Amino acid sequence: MPTYDYVCDACDHRFELFQSITAEPERKCPECGRRKLRRLIGPGGAILFKGSGFYQTDYRSESYRKKASAETGASDGKPSSSNGDRKAADGKKPACSCKSND
Repeated sequence: MPTYDYVCDACDHRFELFQSITAEPERKCPECGRRKLRRLIGPGGAILFKGSGFYQTDYRSESYRKKASAETGASDGKPSSSNGDRKAADGKKPACSCKSND
């Protein structure tokens, strides 16, 4: 059920009311008793994510996380390296094969 904002045009009393979406808007102000109450148009309710995360902590079990971490490390067992970090079979970096324009 949504929460609606109301304001009284007579006494300027503002409040929120939790009511069914099919319920008729209230007309009588609870503060002054006059029938000058109107429902305000607002942005509506928003989804609020609280905590450290909804995917990692709420929906995934410990066994799922263990399987996922095993799969990421099982591709070839070695971390990939960039082109500048290649080493020859003896562990030394190969000499640069590019030509300079002197």
